[in-house]
Amino acid sequence: MRYSDAGVDISRADQAKQKIRHLAGRTSNKFVLAPIGGFGALYHLDRQRWRDPVLVSSADGVGTKIKIAIAAGVHSTVGADIINHCVNDILTQGAEPLFFLDYLAMSRIDPRIVEQVVEGMSRAARQAGCALIGGETAEMPDMYSPGEYDLAGFIVGVVERGKQADPRRVHAGDILLALPSTGLHTNGYSLARKLVFEVAQLKPDSYVADVSNKIGAELLKPHRCYWPMLKNIVLRGWLSGMAHITGGGIPGNLPRVLPRNVQAVVELGSWPVPPIFTYLARLGKIDSEELLRTFNLGVGMILVVPSKNAKQVEAELKRRRERFFRIGRIESSAAGKSPVNFSGALSIT
Repeated sequence: MRYSDAGVDISRADQAKQKIRHLAGRTSNKFVLAPIGGFGALYHLDRQRWRDPVLVSSADGVGTKIKIAIAAGVHSTVGADIINHCVNDILTQGAEPLFFLDYLAMSRIDPRIVEQVVEGMSRAARQAGCALIGGETAEMPDMYSPGEYDLAGFIVGVVERGKQADPRRVHAGDILLALPSTGLHTNGYSLARKLVFEVAQLKPDSYVADVSNKIGAELLKPHRCYWPMLKNIVLRGWLSGMAHITGGGIPGNLPRVLPRNVQAVVELGSWPVPPIFTYLARLGKIDSEELLRTFNLGVGMILVVPSKNAKQVEAELKRRRERFFRIGRIESSAAGKSPVNFSGALSIT
């Protein structure tokens, strides 16, 4: 017997890895010291630039959004998703992305799918100034059903010691600025898929007038990367903190950057909720509390800004033609109270 008789084709895997080397090579820079293919990746930290560097790392996966990519036959967007999600996570610590490693596991390696996924990662990595330095591609027919795959990623960034995020810098009087998302990003897809493909019985290419788009294309909109637009703001130290709004929504993520003696007051209705969320809410008859806990509702990143820096931050965002919304403020709070208090009502009609 051959390995291929058990469902693993080494020759096909080698073909896919050649495509990976080519696409990943586009993200290389002078600090990458070895090409992809070795047992370990090498990256030289520029000690002339960093006096006392702190490495910041994160790992995540794309989740069940991949099932929509498979059904639609479009795979480059989930490649971008995994890069952008991880870049945003370390950005909340004030970190600049350095390098990224991916893990792509498939029932059967399909070089066409691999190329699309890695092309999306390569494009997003170049935009973020991050080197795609290595990873792993695995063929496991007994672990995944035919046509299925999974994608995860691991990022390392750097921030100067003393300039990393610290909840103790957040004080009453700080304002909350929201940066818009491009839709669901990479969270809430188990519920969204159930509503769209089971309740409404749609196909990925079904056009939905309520969102002015085919539902597959709408749900595959890529996770935004906020590093390029926030780099100058972060380096100038104009923020008290940042919250990446992922699984758990605003109530699950904003408290992660707050000290115990304050409370975030978020004004519902102060930002526009994209039509996709209104559509999903109507399909599932979802109440506001559940919506806030499941989806980002159009908010991808929240900036906590000292009032004295608000004009500079807003001016920089306007200079970059980036939309933003004042959605609330930080107030003093007694111990034991909820860290996030919502006022007003969601506009989802």
